[in-house]
Amino acid sequence: MHSKAKTPDTDMLQLWGGLECTINRVHDRYHSQLDQNGHARRADDIDRFASLGIRAIRYPVLWEQIAPAGLERADWSMSDERLQALRDRNVTPILGLVHHGSGPRHTSLVDPDFATGLARYAAALAARYPWAEYYTVVNEPLTTARFACLYGLWYPHARSDTAFLRALLVQCKATVLSMQAIRAVNPAAKLVQTDDLGKTYGTPAMQATTEFYNQRRWLGWDLLCGMVGPTHALWSYLIDNGIAPEELAWFSANACPPDLIGVNYYVTSERWLDHRPENYPPCYRGIAGNLPCADIEASRVLAAPTGGIGPLLDEAWSRYRIPIAVTEVHIDANREDQLRWLMEVWEASMQARVNGVDVRAVTVWSLLGAFDWNSLVTAQHGYYESGAFDLRGAAPRPTAIAAIMRQLAVGDTPDHPALHGSGWWRRPARLLAAPVAAPEALASISADRHGAWRGTPAPILITGASGTLGRAFARICKERHLAYRLLGRDEMDIADLASVEAAVARFKPWALINASGYVRVDEAEHDAERCMRENTAGPAILAAVCARQGIHLTTFSSDLVFDGRQNTPYVETDATSPLNVYGLSKAMAEQQVLQAHPGALVVRTSAFFGPWDAHNFVTQALAQLGRGEVFRASDDVTIAPTYVPDLVNCCLDLIIDGERGIWHLSNGTAITWLALARKASEMAGIDTPGLQAQACDQSGQIAARPRYSALGSTRGHLLPSLESALERFAEARRAALAAAETWCVKSGS
Repeated sequence: MHSKAKTPDTDMLQLWGGLECTINRVHDRYHSQLDQNGHARRADDIDRFASLGIRAIRYPVLWEQIAPAGLERADWSMSDERLQALRDRNVTPILGLVHHGSGPRHTSLVDPDFATGLARYAAALAARYPWAEYYTVVNEPLTTARFACLYGLWYPHARSDTAFLRALLVQCKATVLSMQAIRAVNPAAKLVQTDDLGKTYGTPAMQATTEFYNQRRWLGWDLLCGMVGPTHALWSYLIDNGIAPEELAWFSANACPPDLIGVNYYVTSERWLDHRPENYPPCYRGIAGNLPCADIEASRVLAAPTGGIGPLLDEAWSRYRIPIAVTEVHIDANREDQLRWLMEVWEASMQARVNGVDVRAVTVWSLLGAFDWNSLVTAQHGYYESGAFDLRGAAPRPTAIAAIMRQLAVGDTPDHPALHGSGWWRRPARLLAAPVAAPEALASISADRHGAWRGTPAPILITGASGTLGRAFARICKERHLAYRLLGRDEMDIADLASVEAAVARFKPWALINASGYVRVDEAEHDAERCMRENTAGPAILAAVCARQGIHLTTFSSDLVFDGRQNTPYVETDATSPLNVYGLSKAMAEQQVLQAHPGALVVRTSAFFGPWDAHNFVTQALAQLGRGEVFRASDDVTIAPTYVPDLVNCCLDLIIDGERGIWHLSNGTAITWLALARKASEMAGIDTPGLQAQACDQSGQIAARPRYSALGSTRGHLLPSLESALERFAEARRAALAAAETWCVKSGS
């Protein structure tokens, strides 16, 4: 039907990368991912990207960024430097001119001058870089038109089918005119036209709407291919909403079929429409096709998950017979699910090739992560999703995604232990409502994949079966579908070499988390031998065994390794100087563990609180104050509290990434114990007349404590804010109290 674009090594599925670069406008404010991710300030990012083995990268040369005040004032300096650096490293840039944008301030998506203005910019771009071959003139024109002119989320904030169609036609015309201008300079230039490709399913009452949505998803590509004529399924819809037949005829006369169809696919791309909105959480309720309904991700409600991207690639190939590249693969999830999502799409693309679909590449999107997409970038709250690199440190840190990319790039099959579990979108816990039987078209999907293990996974070995931290790790490993084994002292005594070797030989773990230890700080002053055995000798033995067996080790240290003489947060490189036996046992363990096993991860943390034990400071404070009792807390000791679920989730991500060395992990706020009790009470809605200040010297503690032991970090602030943690803790507490009250009513207690 259309000629095929040739890319190097078409016999091998290529690995590409992408840089989240949206510059979208919300009212009069531009939201720039490039400002937030700092790429403009780091020329060495190009080396990072090239180190992944990618063959091509979707790279921004955005109209709003380079020429916001007109071509005569364009600033090409960054693109000059970065594009040349990519060429030097044999990475092909796919130049993106508009990415969910609406153009400079003088124009918009519904302005006819947008198309001619972008074409003039494209001509200047091509003249400056005549060697550039691949272009995505406008990213996701249909999706952008929906968000900006159907849902009113982005500028120009319209909410009508007419505005949506006008915005789509303007972007598609801009693409055609821009490619004409580019090809006047470089006749070999190729168009990689991206858009989100999903599918909508629904109840029989929603059939008309689902069929309409499933036709509408193709409309941008159809226009560029010159396929929209009187026999097109949406012809009447277009004409009825003010699109003149001659406007559509223009696209037929100026057909600009993509050389590559760029498929962007997310876990939110496949939807379920249900005419019974009352069955779903309020945030999913709305109106579609003039009917009240729920519009929810298919993965959140269908009893049997869909087939994923594979069937959609088949559909795109059958419709256009144009080579396909999967141009965005990303998910906001824990690290193992990011890996599982990537591998699911990669394997589906490989299988599609076997089935005869011409899939050329898979693109790992958001190499530097993405900001605030949980609000569809309508606000700037700093919500961050990491990608191949994590930006929450002094320099971008490669994650496990980067390691897997390097394997895929050379044709290897990744076998990270975390890949053996199922992604959350295939596990029973994904459901947010009563499961709905899958439509008949999906009935052939094999049920044995849903929540099942792939092969026999090696476990994570967790010590500390009787402790708060060990149980929390086991709980969250189960939630995240990570194979684990929680051990008590009877199964493995960490301070007994033979016992450790026997347990490792029996369970064959790929990682070991030491969540056990002596925790009674005051008693340690009179029980030093036992404290040193559990906190120093045990971790050292674990380190030696894990080093010999190639097992990743994580063990925990404390803020009490510091003496508190400084009044700014301690970082990983600060010298230790413990004031008590417990602190000394932890400081000695750090040294011995890293000496025996340089690849070990040593996490310093402090002041645990969480929803799953009754003995932590915050839980006790709220319980006593909630009963109207007096609660005393030190106002002269400053710590950095740590919410246990955040700590555990972050540690698991770091373990999967293979991180090593000392890390400080806390929820980041330096606060006194008294202020912590007050803040937690405010979040929980508890009055605090019984809250009283108490000097540390009056607390009756035996072991000396540092007056200041707040933890900061030079390696990365990875945990959410303390305010966020306390808010989630209060919510969990309210849920637990409500559940207990319900149980009492039902049981007659």
